[in-house]
Formats: sequence, C-alpha cells, structure tokens
Amino acid sequence: MSNVINVLTADGASSVLEILTSPLLIIIYIAVVILLILLVVISVMINERRFNQSVKRILSQAKKTEKLDQLEREEKAGKNKNRFELLKKIDAEGVNKRSDFTQSCTLHEICDEFRLFAANRLNLYYDISDIRQFVAGLAVSRILILQGMSGTGKTSLAYAFGEFIDNSSVVIPVQPMWKERTDLLGYYNEFTRRFNETLLLEKMYEAGEREDMYITIMDELNIARVEYYFAEFLSLLEIPNPEARYLEVVSDHWETDPAKLKNGRIRLPENMWFVGTANNDDSTFSISDKVYDRAMVLNLDRKSEPFQTSSSKKMPLTAKKFDELARKAVEDYSVTQESLARLDQLDKYLIEKFQITFGNRIMRQILRYIPIFIACGGTEPEALDDILTKKVLRKLETQNTAYLRSESEELCNYIEGLFGENAMPRCTEYIRRIARNI
Repeated sequence: MSNVINVLTADGASSVLEILTSPLLIIIYIAVVILLILLVVISVMINERRFNQSVKRILSQAKKTEKLDQLEREEKAGKNKNRFELLKKIDAEGVNKRSDFTQSCTLHEICDEFRLFAANRLNLYYDISDIRQFVAGLAVSRILILQGMSGTGKTSLAYAFGEFIDNSSVVIPVQPMWKERTDLLGYYNEFTRRFNETLLLEKMYEAGEREDMYITIMDELNIARVEYYFAEFLSLLEIPNPEARYLEVVSDHWETDPAKLKNGRIRLPENMWFVGTANNDDSTFSISDKVYDRAMVLNLDRKSEPFQTSSSKKMPLTAKKFDELARKAVEDYSVTQESLARLDQLDKYLIEKFQITFGNRIMRQILRYIPIFIACGGTEPEALDDILTKKVLRKLETQNTAYLRSESEELCNYIEGLFGENAMPRCTEYIRRIARNI
C-alpha cells in the first residue's frame, strides 16, 4: 500500500512539474508580467500628468494673484491721481466772487431795464408782456421752457438775460441721442482713468461757490426726450430742501476728488436756472406732462417790432435777492378772493366736461405766478389769462378731436361769462385754435 502511494505521489509531482514547465504556461507568465509592467507604466504616466497639471494650476494661480496685485497697485496709484481736472482747477484757483450786486431794485425795474438792455446793447426787441412772463417764470420755477417758431428769439432772450445780470449764460446744445444723466454731466473713462467733464458740470461746481444767478440754456431741449436725460434733475428740483438735492457723478470716492464732491455726488446749485428752448416740428419729440407740469412756459410766436431806446445798464443780481423779490411779491399782491372763486368754478367745470383738473402743483404755481407777474408791472387778468392758457388749457390737446370741436365754443362762452367778455383773449383764442388744428 505504501509503495502504491509513493508511486502515485511521484507521478503527481511529475505531472505538476510538466504543467508548470509547459510552454503555454510560460507564455501566460510572460503576458501577466508584461501586463503588470504596462499597468505600472500607465500609472506612472497618469501620476506624472496629474503632477504637471497641478504644477500648471499652481503657476497659473500665482500669475493671477500677481496680476491682481499689480492691478490693485495700479488702482491705488490711479486713485492718487486727479481724475477731475477742471473741478480741481476751480479748487486750486478759486472763483472770482463779486461784491457789486444790485441791492435796491424791484421786479418792475428788472423787467423794464432788461427790455431796454436787450434792445440797446444787443439789438434784441421783445414785447414788455413777454419780458414780464419770462422774469415771472424764473421767479416761480427753476425750469423755464421757451417755445415757438424758429427765429423768434428764444435762445437770444435767455442769453440776453445772462448778459443783463452780468453772468454770461451757459449754452448746452442738446444732442438727439441723449438718454441719461451722464450725457449732461460726463462720465468716467476706465482707460484713461479720467472723468470726461462737461461744461455744465463745471458751471454747476462753480455756481456752488458763488451767489450770482446762473442761467443754463438747454438749446433745442426736445430734440431728445427731456423726461429721459433730465429725469433726475426734474425729481431733485421737487425736493423742498435745496440742501438735499444731490446728483451722482461717480459711484465711488477717491481721496483726490474735488473738495465739494461729496462721496461722488454734486449738489444741484440753488442759484442755477435751466431755460430750455423748444421747437414744435417733425424733428423733435413732444414734451411730456411730467416736464410741462414742473416748468413754467413762455410762448414766443412772433417777432416784436424795433422801438426807440434810452440808455440802459446791467443789473448784477444774486439768486437770494431775486428770490426775496419773488417772496415779497407774493405777500404784497396775493390773488383776490374773487379770482380764487372763479378758478374753483373753472376747475369744477373742466373736471365735469373734460376730466382735466388744475392739480396741486399747478395751483401752487398759479398762486405764485399771478402776484409776481403783477409785481413785474402786469395785471391780474393778464396773468390769469396767460397761466391758464399754458398750464391748464394745454391739457385739452389730449382730448377727443370730435368732442373738443363740439364743446369748444361752449367752453369759450363759459370762460367769458366767468371772467368777463374779452377778459381772457389768450384762453379763448387758444381753445379755438386747437379745436381747428387737432
């Protein structure tokens, strides 16, 4: 039995040895080894690629960090530069403050002297009623719109007043593509690291240092949409406290910014008026109620005839003095109770018949305009006729054409019955004209 087991064991070992040394198994061994070697090589290559990518990421991050540091250094260096050249020049040189202002005068004298000055010095002739409307308009609102046919002297009137008060008006030619505040004030150029300052921004900054009246002429006001590019000005001028009227010029603050630019904002000067000239033709936009309601309006539809003049003089005025004269006029020539009652009746009639009303803002303007117009040398009926035409009846232009034509004569008769026959010629002529034209 033992011999049998030994024989079997010897045979088994011999068979195993034969298998282990067979050519097939050797080939398998070699293939496995090669496969293992390939796996090792691939693993090394993958790790090397990952390593290279990591190195690249680290280097790239380092470059970005260095670039950011450089940009930060450049920004810090840039903020040490002066980005407002014109405004800083005003800070450095100061402004010429005059002391020879006219101390004793009346609104009546201002109107008479201005008319003579325009004719005598500039060969510009205006009807005294237009002059009174212009001066009274300035006294009621910081925004005045001069409208009418081309060539009637709209721009010249505003320019002449600047010469009369001995502080030349600033003429801003409005551009058709204007849409926002930056078109008026300028913008910051990221490439040059300079602010492109406009003449208006410069004059606003200068006006903040002086007492003079400043007249800014917005030439061809409605060649672009006024309610777009002038929107922030309109809103700020509604704020009762002038000290709170600030416009954003830039969104940040640099240590080197001009002294009176507070956190990138400039105060809208209380002594600056905006006088816009408007043409009503196919090349212009209609002016919205938002603008009309906030502004005073003067219609210049015809040229005045030349007249003989006597000597004339300039009348340098401070904004404070001009506003004081306006306040005194409101105190001295308050609207009569009879006229107030008539205005109330007219308001109710217009609401019932045409669904239009005076509104609180327009009523405040009426209560200021009439006394000031009287102080300028006019009469209460003249003032009523003028302001009702421009501020209230103007709203009739939006009425249904057929309805307005059918009701226009009745409205004219109602006004004449309320205020007196032929007492309101501007109102009745205006109603009949728009009834014909719309």
